Amino acid sequence: MADNTSQRGGQDRERINVNQDHELRHWAKKFNATPEQLKEAVQAVGDRADKVEAHLKGVRSTTNSDRVSRGGSGER
Repeated sequence: MADNTSQRGGQDRERINVNQDHELRHWAKKFNATPEQLKEAVQAVGDRADKVEAHLKGVRSTTNSDRVSRGGSGER
């Protein structure tokens, strides 16, 4: 996403700049994540949107209820 909100396209669309509020909101909404989750994902895998998306999907692939039902750290 371009720094100038009226310009969209090209390589900038594939990168996430978490220091731009409008980009942070856009990408967080696109990936159904919080801005904090998005920042953590960018910190973990870099600013390429495809890698961030894959990381966020991987983080959410196992829910807490899944872990509890398999005998993971659950309620007592």
